[in-house]
Formats: sequence, C-alpha cells, structure tokens
Amino acid sequence: MANIKSQIKRIKTNEKAYLRNKSVSSSIKTAVRKFRDSGDAAATTAELRAASKALDIAVSKGVLHKNAAANKKSSMAKAAAKAGVR
Repeated sequence: MANIKSQIKRIKTNEKAYLRNKSVSSSIKTAVRKFRDSGDAAATTAELRAASKALDIAVSKGVLHKNAAANKKSSMAKAAAKAGVR
C-alpha cells in the first residue's frame, strides 16, 4: 500500500473511475449482444439503434475511442444489411 497521501488519493479516484468505466463498458457489451441475438428485421433495427447510442455514450464519457466505436457501428451495420435490414 502506498504511504504517500497524494498516491492514496490517486488510488481511490482510480478505483471510482474504473467502476464507472466498467459499468459503461458492460452496457456496450450487452447492447451489442442483444443486437447479435435479435431475430426479425424490426428488432434488429431497434437493437442496432440502441447499440449505436450506447457506443456514442461510451465515446462521450471517454471509455472508448471514437474510431473503435465507429468500427463497431460499421460492422454491425454491415451485418444488419447482410441480414436484409434496411
């Protein structure tokens, strides 16, 4: 354990940030998983929209890089198009 006051404080703030980031990252994974498991076209469209929103939120919070989110959204859109969703 650190014995410097500023380092002890830093450890606490890092833990808080880690928990916040973990929550957002978990919601991304859930949204993408729901998109993959969606069945019909209407559900796929709705889940694609929800997953894209979750990715945008993660980018705005600094959890995910904007290009990583763009790559995920692009691959999901490509998968939706292949499934026949407009």
